Formats: sequence, structure tokens, C-alpha cells
Amino acid sequence: MSTSHTNPQTKVVVITGASSGIGETAALALAQAGHIVVLGARRQERLAALADKIRAAGGTAAYLETDVTSKAQVDALVGLAREQFGRVDVIVNNAGVMPLSAMQELKLDEWERMVDVNIKGVLYGIAAGLPIMKAQGSGHFINVSSIGGHAVYPTAAVYCATKYAVRAISEGLRQEQLDGDIRVTIISPGVVESELAESISDPAARAAMREFRQIALKPDAIARALVYAIEQPADVDVSEIIIRPTQSPY
Repeated sequence: MSTSHTNPQTKVVVITGASSGIGETAALALAQAGHIVVLGARRQERLAALADKIRAAGGTAAYLETDVTSKAQVDALVGLAREQFGRVDVIVNNAGVMPLSAMQELKLDEWERMVDVNIKGVLYGIAAGLPIMKAQGSGHFINVSSIGGHAVYPTAAVYCATKYAVRAISEGLRQEQLDGDIRVTIISPGVVESELAESISDPAARAAMREFRQIALKPDAIARALVYAIEQPADVDVSEIIIRPTQSPY
């Protein structure tokens, strides 16, 4: 693979949670738009298949098995992007889990998992990318929050708390970078077709989510927003995008 890219319009984009859902669809859309994608997720066989699909269509992709709860693994993923392509232009902190349940169920393991993936995973992505971006004089973080980062719903208290945290972290980072060329975008999807609901162990919450998902957006609706934010001129920061189904009450 090449050690750098010569087209200034081509971005090297790292994506976590890239093995399915929004991450997978975003990788395909970005590669089709001519960007280089570096894919991270826990399911390596899915990453390999996705990279093969992108390459078969003429795109450029690399991948590394990555659990975002491990700072070392996130560092390795971002390091792979810089090592193979010479730059890290965009980091999409997309990995997330959503095991909804009522607070009284006291599912502490699931609460801790959401904090580890949804909050600490984003922080690890920022920590891995920020020094590189500062050194190269440009960069872009895209952090995936949720409509659950704008309002709180029953069974979703802890999940919503993690997504509020993503927004707070992102906005703080944006304000700290006003003297540089690092952009920060928050993407807040409404209900989207994905495997997130399968992580819900509580039967009542899982049934309610399946009902809610009847109006779910396709992941490509979010992927188009990612491409839009990335391809704006360097002096334009698309700070936040909320995308929900037209029929969604939330």
C-alpha cells in the first residue's frame, strides 16, 4: 500500500465499530467517495470481508481487530493508519453498545460496559488521534452520539447518560481547538437499523425497542451525513447533525 496520499481531497479515515451498521455503511460510502478507510472492530472476519469488498470496488482499506475498551488497541488502530498512509485525517468514534434496562434491574455489568465502550472508547480515540492531528496541523473527530444524547427515556437512563457525555466531551474538545485546524462533529442518529438492539438482555426493553425500530432509518442515512461533514472546506466545522426518521416522535 502507498505510504501517503497525493490527492488533497482524499482523507485517511479511521472508523471504530466498523464491522456492521453505521460503521460498515460509512466505510463503504467513504471508500466510494475516494477516501482511504482504516477499519476497527472486534469481529476480525467481518472486517476482512469488508476490506475485501472495498478493494474489489477499487477502494483502499486496512483493518485491525480493535476493542475500544482497550487504549492499547485503539492506539494500534490509529497507529496503523499513520504507518500505512502517512496521515490520520479523520477519526470516527462510532463503536457503541445499548443494553437497555430499567434502573431497578441493577444490571451493573451492562452499565459499566456502556461507560467503557460509549464514553471511554471515544476518549481513547481522541487520545490516540489528537497528538497526531496537532503535529500535522489538521484533523477531524466525528463522534457518534444519539437522540439519546438530547433527551432521556425510560430504560435508557445510563445509555442516554453516556451519549450526553459524548456531546459534552466533543463540545469541550471543539472549544479547545479554536486556535488550530482540528474540527469536531457530533452525529446524533435517531433510530437506525443495526445490531444494537440485540445487546438488550431485558425482555421488556428488547420488545419495546423492536416495536420502535419499525420506522428505523437505513444506516446509509447516517453515512451520507458523515461524508458531508468530512468533505466541507477546512474552515467549515459541521458541529452537530441530528438525523431521525420523519415519523419519529423522539
